[in-house]
Amino acid sequence: MTKRKQISDSIELAVFLAISGGFMDAYSYICRDGVFANAQTGNILLLGVNLSEGKWIEACRYIGPIAAFSIGIGFATILKHWLRKDHFLHWRQIALLVELALLFGVGLVPRGYSLLANSLTSMACGIQVQSFRKIKGNAAATTMCIGNLRSATEAICNWWYKKDKEAGKKGLLYIGVIVSFAIGAIFGNVCIKRLEEKAIMVSSVILFISFLIMFIDLEGKEEKPVRSLLQE
Repeated sequence: MTKRKQISDSIELAVFLAISGGFMDAYSYICRDGVFANAQTGNILLLGVNLSEGKWIEACRYIGPIAAFSIGIGFATILKHWLRKDHFLHWRQIALLVELALLFGVGLVPRGYSLLANSLTSMACGIQVQSFRKIKGNAAATTMCIGNLRSATEAICNWWYKKDKEAGKKGLLYIGVIVSFAIGAIFGNVCIKRLEEKAIMVSSVILFISFLIMFIDLEGKEEKPVRSLLQE
């Protein structure tokens, strides 16, 4: 019996999630006072630098997003354990709905409240990081690039040295996710110039498309409930 493609780790879904991830990071950095919504390593670094210089108010700009990111991860984890197995929506679909609602709300936050906006964006990012951790069975992230870049480089080197075709395909997969993230950042910058703080609402639209993709049988096999098409 042919194994069905898992929608929750499909390439199609990963592309849209990565575009949204790049969009979020560009938005928080360009439009909300130079804070990274996704890259908490950068936020922790800047937090430490500001604390070392006694810039307590500046440091607070980074504490909120870091804490909110963790809350988002915790929410997704609890949602997975809490949701009934017979629920008509998969827990990842509900996580996406919560994430896009958060981002839509960010678009309503005035410019002077960037700490709130960045914290909500980081919470949405944490939900996405925890909910979607694989692409075609390979560990990957759609909200940051460092791990994907390492995996892409390793896979390409294995392809070159061992002539391993599967490694080559894996390398291209990771490169595709990185490119999608970059496209999201470019698209985000374009939207910010036109929509300013409301630009993040476009990311909500992208996530809604992702939500709809999770209802699609990507291989056109025998009909099954949507939950059987999603990873548990």
